[in-house]
Amino acid sequence: MTPAAPALPSPAALPRPASSQRRLLLCRAVAGAAAGALPSWALAAAGSTEKTLPPIWPHALAVPGGVARLSLGPAAERPVVHADGVPVLVLGDAIEWTAIVGIPLAAPVGLARVLVRKAAAPEYALEYRVAPHRYSEQRLTVAPRTVDLSPEDNARYERERDHQRQVMSVFSTPLPRAQDLRMQVPVPGRRSSSFGLRRVFNGQARNPHSGMDIAAPVGTPVVAPLPGRVIDTGDYFFNGGTVWLDHGGGLLTMACHLSGIDVRVGDMVATGQPYCRVGATGRVTGPHLHWGVMLNRTMVNPALFLPA
Repeated sequence: MTPAAPALPSPAALPRPASSQRRLLLCRAVAGAAAGALPSWALAAAGSTEKTLPPIWPHALAVPGGVARLSLGPAAERPVVHADGVPVLVLGDAIEWTAIVGIPLAAPVGLARVLVRKAAAPEYALEYRVAPHRYSEQRLTVAPRTVDLSPEDNARYERERDHQRQVMSVFSTPLPRAQDLRMQVPVPGRRSSSFGLRRVFNGQARNPHSGMDIAAPVGTPVVAPLPGRVIDTGDYFFNGGTVWLDHGGGLLTMACHLSGIDVRVGDMVATGQPYCRVGATGRVTGPHLHWGVMLNRTMVNPALFLPA
């Protein structure tokens, strides 16, 4: 016979923790959100309730193209975390550190892991599980030259691809603050194409859609979703007019298909500051903003950084 589980103490029977203990419990609630809500007695011990626990960004969604929030526990110094050899954003403090891990769209379902190193301790692997997620398919008709590339266009694409890889490898300090990762929507408008769509151009399958498309008229101002530094601008074969912003710690955003760019590399922008304009450049079917969010060199779902 399986022994009965011990009864949990009622909230009233629990001693009220000191402020530092309450903070630890709340931090663990935030870091463990992906695994499910804490039991009500634990929330009561933390001096809170599930309804009053503040929302966190990015939202945890451990699926291909999503974000995993992994609790690293306490440590006097910020742990160093790598996913497939790429540095990962780690936020928090000595009471509780959290790794914010971008999961590639091509990630297999099942166990994944990151490597964690804390001061004066051996490196260890921290595992988490990637759940399945089904993305829809989208069929588009575009100019044939943007699907069947000429030798000259293909050479241009390869040069631009190599340059973009250098841009995407930026991992800078200072790091963003954990409480400031809620992003502002960069432009008002209808979300015309969502993240992760399996794209079929002129009947030919291509890579899944790695950003969020927002329909808006040409010339509509695009605003910065977070404070950041401009690390790249250009006119690219597929992306058209493009600006990359660096928000620190491998968290980058990109705006594509622009009709105008109002900043230069090295400029700093504030949240809500206009810095470019919606267009219809590159491979498009009409005017819109393609907006991408990157963590640890991985494009992730921008909706996880936005309020519902």
